[in-house]
Amino acid sequence: MNFPLTNEAEELRALAISIRESVVISLAEAGSGHLGGSLSSADILTTLYFSVMHHRSDEPAWPGRDRFILSIGHIAPVLYATLAEAGYFAKEELLTLRKPGSRLQGHPGRDHGLPGLELSAGSLGQGLSVSVGLALAFKMDGLENRVYCLCGDGELQEGSIWEAAMAAAHHKLNNLVAIIDRNGLQIDGSTENVMALEPLKKKWEAFGWQAVECDGHDFRSLPGAFNKARLELTHPTVILAKTIMGKGIASIEGDYRWHGKARV
Repeated sequence: MNFPLTNEAEELRALAISIRESVVISLAEAGSGHLGGSLSSADILTTLYFSVMHHRSDEPAWPGRDRFILSIGHIAPVLYATLAEAGYFAKEELLTLRKPGSRLQGHPGRDHGLPGLELSAGSLGQGLSVSVGLALAFKMDGLENRVYCLCGDGELQEGSIWEAAMAAAHHKLNNLVAIIDRNGLQIDGSTENVMALEPLKKKWEAFGWQAVECDGHDFRSLPGAFNKARLELTHPTVILAKTIMGKGIASIEGDYRWHGKARV
């Protein structure tokens, strides 16, 4: 299968529902894992894999592919579900999440041999630096590949994120897009109570980035934000996607206690 597919809102919405279902089922089977952020990011990953990125599920190592870097590694279940939905491996394998010998561990690891996985991720704050290196390498080689990096908003409290942000602007990496899952919550509560991030858009702009705000659950708003990133010629772009933790399950939406909780 070759992607991207059409970006019509209804098709993307149906895919996102299927991905959310896979996340919930796999976490329930595992009995542990990170549900809240997986659900808040589902629409972002759906848009990337089925509307924005160039990639081939039947040729995972295709040199012309765009790279997706999951910096917020603990929401691996939504990446696994998206890769399965896109045809990288059978959906049945999602039921092996976090089990001994599985390729689908709690944090993604490239040494497990899972197709479509670009980075092992666990410690927060590292993915954007890796993405800067990839984007710079593509620039130096004269290639058109683009790099997309998903970060959590609580993760922005890591200093390494801002070192990477400075480097990206310095090297004019317009082929780099950072997406922030701005659900406003982290493991201990509100990001603004733990360590305030606002004014977040102005901070990214001060670091030399094009900053685009959008509704992270709207399949008209998300593709529009990614299109603005593609049209930018001299600056990296950050997309501040406003989301709701636990989106799709009304009883847990906006509840930080579901950051790392799989079921009742």
